Amino acid sequence: MPLKTLAIAILLGIYPLAHARAEVNITADVVYGHKFGLANTFDVFTPSENANGAAVLFMVSGGWYSNWSPPQKLLPMMTPLTDAGYTVFAVRHGSSPRFSIPEAVEDVRRSVRFIRMQSKQFGIDPERLGVFGMSAGGHLSLMLGTTGDDGSPNAQDPVEKTSDRVQAVVAWVAPTDLTIMTHASPEALPAYKNFPALDLAAEPAKKHSPLMYVTDDDAPTLLLAGAVDDLVPIDHSRRIHKKFEEIGVANRLVEFPNAGHGLAGEDMKRAVAEMVRWFDTHLAVKDAATEATTKQ
Repeated sequence: MPLKTLAIAILLGIYPLAHARAEVNITADVVYGHKFGLANTFDVFTPSENANGAAVLFMVSGGWYSNWSPPQKLLPMMTPLTDAGYTVFAVRHGSSPRFSIPEAVEDVRRSVRFIRMQSKQFGIDPERLGVFGMSAGGHLSLMLGTTGDDGSPNAQDPVEKTSDRVQAVVAWVAPTDLTIMTHASPEALPAYKNFPALDLAAEPAKKHSPLMYVTDDDAPTLLLAGAVDDLVPIDHSRRIHKKFEEIGVANRLVEFPNAGHGLAGEDMKRAVAEMVRWFDTHLAVKDAATEATTKQ
């Protein structure tokens, strides 16, 4: 199965639609930006009851391809989070091969800024935003978690004046060091030639490797990785986990001994539970004043 469909295919197995316990309101194709005459969009999945005011962004990306699908098709994988009270945004970026990894990173940065700026419209707390993704989506999630900024006060676009920081990250089987994955790298696996997005020069590969940016203000991060992954070897997760530990960033690495680039069965159930628990821990309402503000 092509990597661009693998992430969606695997995550759709997270939680069968029949298990949904609450109605979810879907707002499709919200435009958060434009480039080259094209719209960048996301879908919003809002719990109809017991919303907790926090939001989670899902990076729709596999191999840095970002394909559109009807939001109803994505609903099963959003259910564990919407059932827990989260509003979920399925964010699409400019897709490979037309757009590069640096452009994808800029797109998802803008999505966070836009969602934070419009937080009142979506009924969410702008200071309780999480992000998750699988494979390339995990890479983009880690980029947000390690390189967030407070926005540019001198920008003409009000969106660009807004922070793109996130408060929690869950990265599934994520690349963390692109410098060993580019087509020119002697360390690159042969399979990487199949992904146009990895036809990167050394400098932009380094600039867009989350491993290079670990600092003590990074978002709390949960890493989920298969120990026998032959596409994104587990060393990617182990290396950034080690850096997080050295610098003192709240993090956890959960390894699945028999899993490859994708989780199934009991591994998948455990991974989903770990993800929801991580967001519950790090996106919880901190005080009564915050809770009151969220409910206004």
